[in-house]
Amino acid sequence: MNVVTPNQEEMNPFLQLLLLLFYAIVGAILFTIISCLIILAIYGLGIVKDISLITAGDPRFTDALKILQIGTSIGMFVAPPLALAYTNRKKPSNFYAFGKPKAVLLILVLIIMIASMPFMEWVAVTNQKMVLPSGLKWLEDWMKESEEAAMKMTIQLLTMRNNWDFIVNLVMIAVLPAIGEELMFRGGVQRSLNKAFNNPHAAIWLSAIIFSAIHMQFYGFVPRLLLGAGFGYLYYFSGSIWYAMLGHFINNGYAVCVAFYMQKHNMPLDKAEDPIGFPWYGYLISAILTIALFKLFNDTAHRERKLG
Repeated sequence: MNVVTPNQEEMNPFLQLLLLLFYAIVGAILFTIISCLIILAIYGLGIVKDISLITAGDPRFTDALKILQIGTSIGMFVAPPLALAYTNRKKPSNFYAFGKPKAVLLILVLIIMIASMPFMEWVAVTNQKMVLPSGLKWLEDWMKESEEAAMKMTIQLLTMRNNWDFIVNLVMIAVLPAIGEELMFRGGVQRSLNKAFNNPHAAIWLSAIIFSAIHMQFYGFVPRLLLGAGFGYLYYFSGSIWYAMLGHFINNGYAVCVAFYMQKHNMPLDKAEDPIGFPWYGYLISAILTIALFKLFNDTAHRERKLG
C-alpha cells in the first residue's frame, strides 16, 4: 500500500467527504468576506457600485481580482483539508503523509512534467476541437461563452506590470493551488475515496474527475483530468503528497513564467495557449516516455521505501 493507511480512529470516509464539502462552503464564504473587506479598505466604498467590474476584466480592478482569487483559494482549498485533519485529531503532516522528499524522486517529477508537455498539448488541442451534437447546440454555446469568460479572467489575472506582480502571480497561481488543491483533492478526496472503496485506482480517477469538473472549463476538461490523475499516481506511488504538489507547482508555474516572458516582449497573452506544434511521432514519443517515467517513479519510490 503506497498511500497513508488510515487507522480505525478516523471517522467514516463518506462523512469525511461531507465535512470537506461543508468546510469548503464555509471557507469560501468566510474568506470571500475577508477579501471583500480588504478590497473595501484599499479601494474605498466607491467600489461597491463597480463590484461587477472586478470579475469583468476591467484592468483598474486587477489587484482586487487577485485579492479575491487568493482569498477564495485559501478558503476553498487550503483551509478545508487542514480542518478535516484536525477534526480527526491528527496533524496534517501525518494525516496527509508529508514524508521527507527524496531528491531522486523530485528530479523524476520534473522530468515527467517536461516529457509529458507535447502529449498534453495534443490532448488540449483535441479537447478544444470538441463539437456537440446539433441538438445540444444551446449547451455548446453556453460552454463556449463560459470558456471565453474564464479566458478573459485568466488573462486579467496573468497581467504582470513588474517583478512584484510576477511574485504575486507565482504565489496565487502556482504555490497556493499546488498546496491547496493537492491537499483538497489528493489528500482529502482521493484519500477518503480510497478508504471508502479500497480501490486506489478508482479513487485516483474519481478524484481527478472532480478536480477537473470543479474548474468549470469544459474545453480544458480532459488535460486537467489527466493532470489530476497524474498527480494522484505520484501521491499513491510515493506515499508522500510533496511530489504531487511539486508537479502541480511546475505545471502552473510554467504558465506564469511564459506569461511574464510574453509581456516582457510585448506579445499578446491570448496567444499564450497557441500550440507549439510537434510531428505526430513527437506526441507518441512523449506519451510512451511519460508512461515509462511513471513506472520508473513507482519502482524508484518502492526501492527508496525499502532502503529506509
